[in-house]
Order: sequence, then C-alpha cells, then structure tokens
Amino acid sequence: MTWHVAEDDVRAYARGELAPPMLWSADTHIAKCADCRDLLASVADPVALDAGWARLDAELDAPKRGLVESLLVRIGVADHTARLLAATPVLRRSWLGAVVALLVMTVLVTNSLKNSASPTLFLGLAPLLPLAGVALSYGPKFDPTYEMAVVAPLHGFRLLMIRTVAVLVAGLGLNGLASLALPGYGLAALGWLLPALALTTTALALTPRLGPVLAPSLVGGGWVAFLLVANNLHGGTLEPFTPAGQGVAAVVTALAAGLLYLLRDRFDARPAAFGPLA
Repeated sequence: MTWHVAEDDVRAYARGELAPPMLWSADTHIAKCADCRDLLASVADPVALDAGWARLDAELDAPKRGLVESLLVRIGVADHTARLLAATPVLRRSWLGAVVALLVMTVLVTNSLKNSASPTLFLGLAPLLPLAGVALSYGPKFDPTYEMAVVAPLHGFRLLMIRTVAVLVAGLGLNGLASLALPGYGLAALGWLLPALALTTTALALTPRLGPVLAPSLVGGGWVAFLLVANNLHGGTLEPFTPAGQGVAAVVTALAAGLLYLLRDRFDARPAAFGPLA
C-alpha cells in the first residue's frame, strides 16, 4: 500500500476532529492498514479510548425497546414508566389475543340471540375482563418483574396504579370496540362500564388484605353469583344494568376508590396475603 494517512490526520481522527471527506478516506484506509492502526493506537488517549469502549459496551448491553415501550416513549411517557408498562403481563399479545377472541365470540352469540332488551351475556362478561387483567398484573404469582419492583425505589401503590391504568385502557378499549359491534342495543351495550369500574376498584381495595389473586377472584365470583340469582328471579334487563343499578355501581366505585386511597401505604409493606416471592 503506497498511501498512508498523515500523522496529523491520524491524531485528528483519534480526537474525533477529522472532517469529511478525509474522515471517510481515513476510516476506509485504517480498517485495511495495520501500520496506520498501530499509529492510531500510539497517539490515542488511553483514557478516552477506555471511556469509548465502556460506552460501546453499555450500548450493546442495554435492553432493546419493544413495540409497546417504543410507542409509549414516543408519546411522552418517561422511560422507567414505559418499561414498567411494557412489562405488564396482560399487555402481551397472547393475553390480548385471547380477550379479543372471547369478545368476538360473545358478540356473535349475543347478536344471534336478540331475545331481550339488553345484551345480558355481553354485559355480564365484559366487567370480568378488566378484573382478570388486574389480577394478573401485580403480585409475585404472575408478574415476572415483581421481585425487581419490590426492591426498586418506587412506591408500591404507584406501581399498582400504573399497571391498573394500563390494564383498564386496554381492557376498556377492547370492550368499547365490542360494544360498537352491538348497534341494535344502542347505549344499553355500554351498561358494562360502571360495573367494570366498581368490580376493579373493589378488588384493588381488598388486595392488601386478601392478595392480588384472591381479592379479584372473590369479587368476580360474587359478580357471577349475583347475576345468576338476579336472572333467575327476574329475567330481562338485570338490576346492575338498569339506571338504579348503574347509580349503585357509581357509588360503589367512589367508595372503593376512597378506601383504596386510604390503604395505599399498605402496598409498600408487602402484606402476607401476597405470598412468598419465590
């Protein structure tokens, strides 16, 4: 090789001060020329070189953002909050796909059985989906990041609320789309919304004492039992989906939210109902 990069240009290259197009020529030449690489090694600042390798290692070792996390960061969500949201188990495609499939089948069955004033099957099922999502989003049994969350400098109640909001946005959004597929029922197809909020907030308020799985399970079981009894007694439009029932659901939501706020510090104490970490 008859041409080599001048020593002054090599020094400028090492300092990051060499400008194009000489920079491009030096890049190409140094990659192929052992003599110029030796010269570069002799003039480079070892401290700066070590710092550069450290930055490269950190960049290579940094976890790559997934689609959900990237979208959250793009719309202005803080990096650490976006990571917590993206790690929510029920925001994975498998869970969302199962919820979509269940809603589609429920809508199809409801549309094929237009024999009542309200879509009872859909209204009874829809509030259970956000409730199940919350049960699967916090606690050592289902959350793979729970141990890290316990030792992180983050209020346990705040983590719970971050996960709950993520679940509610996803669950209520899917339920809302399913409601649009029931145009024959009009606004009655939205009768699930207040019961869903009432069930979710009640389960959250009971979580410090009963745990993140048992509390939603009992609330969901109570909801199903109540609907079965009400259906056997009355039929037609069930009480939770009447104006009076909607008012009761709103009151229950407000009371449970107030109780949850009062108990917020208990989530940092990690109650025994949460079970062992491993």
